Amino acid sequence: MNLTVKPVLTGKSVILRPFEAADLPMIEQCLRDPEVLQLTGSEADFDRERLKTWYGTRHDQPDRLDLAVVDKATGTLVGEVVVNEYQSSDHSMNFRILIGEVGRNRGLGTEATRLLMDYLFRQTSLARLTLSVFDFNPRARHVYEKLGFQVTGVEEDDFEVDGRRVESILMVLTRERYLEQ
Repeated sequence: MNLTVKPVLTGKSVILRPFEAADLPMIEQCLRDPEVLQLTGSEADFDRERLKTWYGTRHDQPDRLDLAVVDKATGTLVGEVVVNEYQSSDHSMNFRILIGEVGRNRGLGTEATRLLMDYLFRQTSLARLTLSVFDFNPRARHVYEKLGFQVTGVEEDDFEVDGRRVESILMVLTRERYLEQ
């Protein structure tokens, strides 16, 4: 899967675009947000220089697509959408999204997901999008189901939160199902 073209996708409320150097403070703020850390299973202790290099090289990666999610009304970066981990066996890629505190509860994540899905299924030959969502995140699961993703399995004891093991719900959206909607 060749994703050398990094599009700018414009919706009603969000713009998805390649990362810029000026985005570093806002993506760093998103990545340190306690809710983002919990829902993504991430750690807040990261090196700022490494982060700068990571986001500065996303446009050079032909096997993945990392786009900033920008609130169209304010011009503020509120998160990111990513497709990566191409699997040639079923022509699929993994999808993930994170929305920081300033972008939550306004439908921006749903619109960003829909914009990216539309681009991938209408402008590329990708056959499937896969994702996993922790079982303690029913809000995200509901959004994914509303957008057409279907549960395909569960990874038990995938992650530990507050001393208890949690499951990851595995989901998939096929090109056919997306285009039928």
